[in-house]
Amino acid sequence: MPLRTLSDLEDSQFDGKKVLVRVDFNVSVNNGTVGEDYRIRMSLPTIEYMTKRGAKVILASHLGRPEGWDKAHSLAPVAKRLSDIIGKSRPIRFADDCVGPAVQGEIEKMEKGDVLLLENLRFHKEEEANDPEFSKKLASLADIYVNDAFSTSHRKHSSTYGAAWLFDIRLAGFNLKKEIEYLSMIREKPIKPFTLVVGGVKIKDKIGALEHLLPKADKVIIGGAAAYTFLKAKGIKTGNSLIDEERLPWVTKALSAHGDKIMLPTDHVCANSPNDTSVTMVRGDIPSGMSGFDIGNETIERYSAEVGGNGGGTVFWNGPMGMFEIRAFSNGTTNIAKSMALAFWRGSKTLIGGGDTLEAMKKAGVAENEVSHVSTGGGATLRYLAGDDMPGVVILNGH
Repeated sequence: MPLRTLSDLEDSQFDGKKVLVRVDFNVSVNNGTVGEDYRIRMSLPTIEYMTKRGAKVILASHLGRPEGWDKAHSLAPVAKRLSDIIGKSRPIRFADDCVGPAVQGEIEKMEKGDVLLLENLRFHKEEEANDPEFSKKLASLADIYVNDAFSTSHRKHSSTYGAAWLFDIRLAGFNLKKEIEYLSMIREKPIKPFTLVVGGVKIKDKIGALEHLLPKADKVIIGGAAAYTFLKAKGIKTGNSLIDEERLPWVTKALSAHGDKIMLPTDHVCANSPNDTSVTMVRGDIPSGMSGFDIGNETIERYSAEVGGNGGGTVFWNGPMGMFEIRAFSNGTTNIAKSMALAFWRGSKTLIGGGDTLEAMKKAGVAENEVSHVSTGGGATLRYLAGDDMPGVVILNGH
């Protein structure tokens, strides 16, 4: 059943109506300044579609994992950044809470086309508990509900599930719709050839998605710490590199079923510790006492040729190839990012999943318009690709 989105509603139905929009403004804030603002910009089409149609737009989001009320997790700096981006004569208004009489008062003062950002939902523990009373309070703020936060849609929280239930009109925002369209394509019927690039540290978070996608993929490229568990399963010495011992049996099974399509590193950038200034390029076995922190030059060449040479198919990349935050270990990730851009310009559908991978792409100097889609949801993306139901999406269709 296709999702009902904003554009399925008559323009007149937004006029003068209060719309509660669950957005994902979970961005990095340091000393009151917003860092990477991709998630904020992704919400603009949804916000501006409604303000142009005379809606009063009430934005709700979480930020981080605060333990109760905590100024360091306030969304006030986000309201300022959103104001700067939109550049309207009337700035984005900000409420000091997300429920209660003061918030109701702020909403009563709103005029058509106004935007109000509520304070961090997670300042109330009831949000994550999907508390019925808290859900009622949230729902009482507006006439229409819109979910535009794919990244939290795998959770049954008040703002994504409990409150949504209480609205007659429940819609998907444009960002959520785009995420579902792209990820459904990968999950159900990726355009061939389909290349899967998997990096990062935790294999356990990716197993569900891998089980679903391995049979569909033509090539699976493994990098990051995930690669050492695969290499160990093949009997290659990995020194002190990070291994997920618990997942070794699963990895061994995956290699025997799909070994012909799985590509693994043949050389590594190694050091005694991440802070070690002297790094060594090692081929084959990693000496004891040393750890691999990035893929080596020979591997970079093989991987880059595979990704960049994906002619008109699909490439999905989740997780960096090494400890890219440190310059000495960033080469693998930078080259994969550039190869993703090359594949895109050659006509492939290229998708990037998860915050770390976006950060890595930016560091490599690859622009957002050089990939087909950047998913804003890390965990949610992997859960969706694993075939899991997303409560925050299912609820929009009234289930």
